[in-house]
Amino acid sequence: MKSIFTILTILTTTICGFAQQGTLKGKVKDKTTGEDIIGAVVFIKGTSKGTTTDYEGNYTLPLEAGAHTLSVTFLSYKPFEQAVQINAGQPTTLNVQLEENSTQIQTVEIVGTRHTNTEAAVLETMRESEVVVSGVAGEQIAKSMDRDAAETVKRIPGVTILNDRYVVIRGMNQRYNTVLLNDALTPSTEPDQKAFSFDILPTSVIDRIMIYKNGSSELPGEFGGGVIKIYTKNVVEENSTSIGVSGSYRVGTTFNSFLTDSRSKTDFLGFDNGKRSIPGDVPASTGASQGEMPQRSQLFPNNWAPKSSTAMPDLRLSLGLNRRFDVGSLRVSTVSAASYSNTQSITEGTRNNYGAFNEELGRSEHQLSYNDKVYTNNVRLGVISNWSVRLNNNNKIEFRNLFNQLGSNEVLEREGVDYTNGDQRQRNYSLRYDSRSIYSGQLQGTHDFNDNKSTVTWTGGYNYTNRNEPDYRRFRTADDDEDGVYRLLYQPIPTLRDAGRFYSDLNEHGVMANGQIEHRFSSADSTSEDAPKIRVGFYAERKSRDYASRFFSFAPSNTSMFDQNIPLQPIGSIFSPQNINNTTGWKLLEDSNPQNNYSAYNTYLAGYIGAATPLLSNLSFSGGVRVEYNKQELESLGFDGRPLNKENPVLSVLPSANFTYTFTPRAMLRAGASVSVNRPEFREIAPAPYFDFVNLLEVVGNPELDVATIYNGDVRYEFYPSPTEIISIGGFYKYFNKPIETVFQNTSGANTITFANAKNAYSYGLEAEVRKSLLDLSESRFVQNLTLVLNAALVQSEVELTDEYASYQAGKRQMVGQSPYVVNTGVYYQDDERQFQFNVLYNVIGTRIFAAGSNLRQTVYEMPRHQIDLSLTKGIGEHFEIKAGIQDLLNQKTRLMQDSDGDEEITSVDESFRDFRKGQYSTIGVTYKF
Repeated sequence: MKSIFTILTILTTTICGFAQQGTLKGKVKDKTTGEDIIGAVVFIKGTSKGTTTDYEGNYTLPLEAGAHTLSVTFLSYKPFEQAVQINAGQPTTLNVQLEENSTQIQTVEIVGTRHTNTEAAVLETMRESEVVVSGVAGEQIAKSMDRDAAETVKRIPGVTILNDRYVVIRGMNQRYNTVLLNDALTPSTEPDQKAFSFDILPTSVIDRIMIYKNGSSELPGEFGGGVIKIYTKNVVEENSTSIGVSGSYRVGTTFNSFLTDSRSKTDFLGFDNGKRSIPGDVPASTGASQGEMPQRSQLFPNNWAPKSSTAMPDLRLSLGLNRRFDVGSLRVSTVSAASYSNTQSITEGTRNNYGAFNEELGRSEHQLSYNDKVYTNNVRLGVISNWSVRLNNNNKIEFRNLFNQLGSNEVLEREGVDYTNGDQRQRNYSLRYDSRSIYSGQLQGTHDFNDNKSTVTWTGGYNYTNRNEPDYRRFRTADDDEDGVYRLLYQPIPTLRDAGRFYSDLNEHGVMANGQIEHRFSSADSTSEDAPKIRVGFYAERKSRDYASRFFSFAPSNTSMFDQNIPLQPIGSIFSPQNINNTTGWKLLEDSNPQNNYSAYNTYLAGYIGAATPLLSNLSFSGGVRVEYNKQELESLGFDGRPLNKENPVLSVLPSANFTYTFTPRAMLRAGASVSVNRPEFREIAPAPYFDFVNLLEVVGNPELDVATIYNGDVRYEFYPSPTEIISIGGFYKYFNKPIETVFQNTSGANTITFANAKNAYSYGLEAEVRKSLLDLSESRFVQNLTLVLNAALVQSEVELTDEYASYQAGKRQMVGQSPYVVNTGVYYQDDERQFQFNVLYNVIGTRIFAAGSNLRQTVYEMPRHQIDLSLTKGIGEHFEIKAGIQDLLNQKTRLMQDSDGDEEITSVDESFRDFRKGQYSTIGVTYKF
């Protein structure tokens, strides 16, 4: 409530402080001919306020009183800038004469830094692009309360987020996207997903995010939804230092009782110092699929009981250093930033399992019914250090480095009934810690030759990813006599569910190199924008992954002599040393099946040639062909126990063609077609199992997966009223041959998820985007400072299943992860004079498949959830900035629903699979810049 009061107080004070305005008006003409210029862009430099000239060359721009800098631009004319003074309540007239650019100028020396993180820069990139592209700028990101790339990217048309970290584009889930970080392919950060985890990148390091939705020869050929390019900050205007600190309050969490796993001394930095590792004296392997660990059991710590504390407000810290200096004739600039966050959340909800649907009763037979509390403590440490060296006007070298460390301490507290075991009441717990590390570094050069007609770019890079999950403990307890006394459940064989300890470690290394040469055939009759060009390039990458996992379980040493009082002790005593390695106590078993581990390698080589040229005065073409060779190697153990050494070399020829018809410099129609592929990820072909105790689901790979081929078509109309405005509408169609889907496998427990090729699929949809200032709609200064941002998508898809899955599902269904609609909208208020911003953002997605069903498990859908975020920023003087906001104002539940009656619709007869509520989140912080 205090954060809400602060926001309303600042907002009211600012609105009440409005003063009178004036008006700037005039006419824009050609300096030589005197003709009116229609459609010239007129805006106030450094702001989003602007307009365009009408059919008589006139413009009108309401402005607050004071000094401003007017900027006027139009294609093929020199930009115009002039200072102007606006008086309150009076019109000011400024007529402008634009001078044509001369093609005879031989030498023009421009030394400066191109801004890439502004809304105007991103829209200009979209306007100049040869393919259909959408994006979001760092400038817009800064206006929201988004804290990582996952929260930010959902503001882009047709984009949604799955599980708070995976990007879904045009209804196609995370596996159908390719992600590049500073033009280098990113590694997968997940042991059980083909995905880049976007929550690992804090927004403080992001310069811009661009999503290319149609193919081009210079873009990677593996995509279905889109190619996502993330660029970290690299622009320096002047030397500056900034320090920021903020605190947050989450409803239902902050100041409440909070459970955690026992911590190591380095948890506060986002990684475990080895405290949770397998004890050093434990043998590397028992040498058998199920083996005892005699004399070693007592080496494991007795850390089964969670620790209780009080959840304090979340803390975030940031430090930014921008420096620019000369070393002899070299101009050097560097952007460095460090961010730190320590956050806590308690998620409360339900988890249910059901048997077959009883049509007479109109419901399913209940198997499990649990109430869950998940306590999560996340620590994130991020550092970037980007360097740029301008050797001269034609040569630039950039060195980019990004490191992120994310540690998560999670405790699950579960209570409910197991109806399959005599309505047994249970209390179950899991204690889990995992850390993720990612380093990405690139050295890049850009070189211009032949009077800037030829440009050579090259990049060399290295990526490293680690996912460490040490000592994931799970145990279940039951109250058989309903007397409030719970006993520990155990099994005579190693199991992932009962009295188990799971350890896993994933390491992935990747090296890459790419290069491109582009030549522009400019002449006296062509400008740089419409000159024909040809580009030739290559991309090469080699990556390797090692994944190792082990799990252990406790079982009675001697079943007939086991002391039955031990399982009734408190969990902190059950596995104490005196209860281990004796005839009346426990022994430790390990499942050391080599199937739990795998090594994998991937060699990726690509070469391409592409060209762009005008065909008519208003029609341009770009196209080319990309040839990719990909060799995937996997070493593991198959389901039949035999060694699995899989090699899958695939050669793909991927053509693309894109057309742009320009009605005016501000309005254009794009159309494009391309062929792309979707390859299995290491995890999707590796048979290693992974058990998710929270969702009670196991994930296993499928070594028989094939590569999917995708045929893409796009069309989009774009209109740019001003440098910071866009109105667009477009459509797309995609056809998939052998698409890879996530499905439930037919196992006895019906709780295993795997990956399978369907026969084919198609997807089509409409997308619209509006980014429009309300400057011309009212005399009210409040209204004039508003900008409306709206993007929406309607998507339909259909998958035709193979005979294996069609036998127990409908023969056709929508694609997994595809939402039939997506809506993102926001109202941005910006008053530059008073250094004040206020934003209201809204997001909702349509019902989508979480996991496709099997003959023992119905399909599970994720239901729509409406989210509203509020944020404001107020500058105080030259150095201080206060930022406050409320995320998830409505605090609606996330709901996963089972299609119990199998009619492919969620109605009143269908039942809840899982639901949970995260809690409304309020933040206030301050930044000091000097």
